[in-house]
Amino acid sequence: MEFRDYYKTLGIERSATEAEIKSAYRKLARKFHPDVNPNDKEAEKRFKEINEAYQVLSDSSKRKKYDELGADWEHGISQEEMMRRYAQEAAARRRAGAGARHPGADAGGFSDFFEQFFGGLGGTRGAGARGGFGFDAEPARAPDLRADVHINLADAINGAKQRLELMASDECTACSGSGMIAGEERHGKSRVIRSAAPCPVCHGTGVVSQARTLEVTIPPGVTDGTNLRLKGQGGRGPRPEFNGDLFLTVRIEPHPVFTVAGRDLRCELPVWDYEAALGAEVTAPTPGGGKVSLRIPAGSQGGRVMRLKGRGLPARGREPAGDLLYELKILAPSDLSTEERTLMTEFAERRRARGVPDPRAEMFRRS
Repeated sequence: MEFRDYYKTLGIERSATEAEIKSAYRKLARKFHPDVNPNDKEAEKRFKEINEAYQVLSDSSKRKKYDELGADWEHGISQEEMMRRYAQEAAARRRAGAGARHPGADAGGFSDFFEQFFGGLGGTRGAGARGGFGFDAEPARAPDLRADVHINLADAINGAKQRLELMASDECTACSGSGMIAGEERHGKSRVIRSAAPCPVCHGTGVVSQARTLEVTIPPGVTDGTNLRLKGQGGRGPRPEFNGDLFLTVRIEPHPVFTVAGRDLRCELPVWDYEAALGAEVTAPTPGGGKVSLRIPAGSQGGRVMRLKGRGLPARGREPAGDLLYELKILAPSDLSTEERTLMTEFAERRRARGVPDPRAEMFRRS
């Protein structure tokens, strides 16, 4: 950006009086006014430069800062004036889109010189960028966060509240998320901004990593891998509406008896060989620590599944409740008494005498 000499623009000496400044301005304004020079782009440009110079040199306080600081004079504007121009710039950008000039550009508005203070401290914020005093239509939305939440099977069935500890990227409170710390001087009740430097806490990023504790509600019927969205609980933005979201992935911890298969709950149910052969009514555990009575049909084989419909994970949304599945695991006794062994031997001999087929014969035919 090239520094513009306002005295040279008006064709006057630096010692010019207020009357001389006004006289020079009126003379040049009449000469280069758009009404006098229709469709003359060069005259229009000169007219804007003249207006810009006059707005500074005709104001005694602005002229004093300009004379003292030269090209850097705007770094000494009051905070109130800086905020006023910030608001003007933001409004103009929203109306005209990215890259628009100041709103006075059609009638003696400010040039790039007036953007030196604002743009020079950090540039405009791009999508997702942080830091600086740059302008944008609105602040960037803070990033979303992702984390896993581990629950047990009982919580998946009944729902629960769980405290969650996580590290999150929050807005730096030292610089209010701007990434910059302004050097100020006080003159009476006014504060004057003299300089700006990257925030030493967040190192100019505008965000810091902080531990956060949340109480999370786990709804009944979640499955392993379910994603839960906590709106506004992600990264912290300059205002709550710019907060990111927190996405939690549910992980169900292994259970010593039951496994989760979708919405179904499955377990192996041991039964004695004689229970499977003769049929029996047995007691089986349930996920909640209770018991249920199951009738084993006579002649049941290992791997047979007994199903209790709707006793798995509860329904959630449009997904129906799962089932509770018991897969039979046939056990042979290994601690037979002498009498039991005699009976089992007699039983086997009677089976052979009756010509019961060898259960392995089919394997030999196929091999």
